[in-house]
Amino acid sequence: MGFERVSRAELREHLVRSAIAGEVATPREGNLRHYGRMVAKDPGFQFGLRLRSWSFDETLAMMARLCGVNPNPDHTWGVDTIDPDLTLDALDAMGERIGAAAAERATVLLATGHPDTLLGVYRAIEDALRAAGCTVLTPAAGWSYEPPLWEPSRYREIAYASGVAALVGADGRWRHTHDPDPMRAALAELDGELPRLVVADHGWAGAAGEAGIETVGFADCNDPALFAGHDEGKIAVTVPLDDGLDPIVYQPLTAYLLQRAALG
Repeated sequence: MGFERVSRAELREHLVRSAIAGEVATPREGNLRHYGRMVAKDPGFQFGLRLRSWSFDETLAMMARLCGVNPNPDHTWGVDTIDPDLTLDALDAMGERIGAAAAERATVLLATGHPDTLLGVYRAIEDALRAAGCTVLTPAAGWSYEPPLWEPSRYREIAYASGVAALVGADGRWRHTHDPDPMRAALAELDGELPRLVVADHGWAGAAGEAGIETVGFADCNDPALFAGHDEGKIAVTVPLDDGLDPIVYQPLTAYLLQRAALG
């Protein structure tokens, strides 16, 4: 897929207009609830990271600093925000990491817990990395399991859209997940031959970062664990964005990211 070039100013305008950043649809009350669950060490909100103990106030302050949510603890309901400039800065940093891997013709692994919305972003990155000579790993295809109780379905299986890992249910349809276990299974199958770079989100990213792999990922403002992982040095880059929108709105963002990686 080809993309037209996008300037930083043009992408910033698009991020706000499309609500990828700026005022987003992810509600404030949900954000605060998820921050509390991360603080309480709820496994569904750790994303496979062994995080230090975080207080709620620390978490809110960190999310304001790294994601751009409203820092006021008295704002408990309604609209919340993602700072588009933080999104752009993180895309710049992610692009540099992807570009460095491409220049090395490195081994990479791509995976998403949001296949219904973000798969096109990952597929474009995959195509660009393959064209640059990278090896895209596809371990543990067909691995299946019964997820933990906090996941909504009782059967999940690793499937690949070309070289991008995601989960499917018993009906073969893509499934959203926070679970780190599929990435752990994928890395175990590699038997120590780990990828140079992982591009992922949710538990896929958290488990890779916890394993010591250079990991860059995307996260919504209700996903504090990956931002905490970045703050602790386990996740190289976490890009803040609303991860639940129509796939087409991410095309300018994808174009900008590939430009920053010198792969556009």
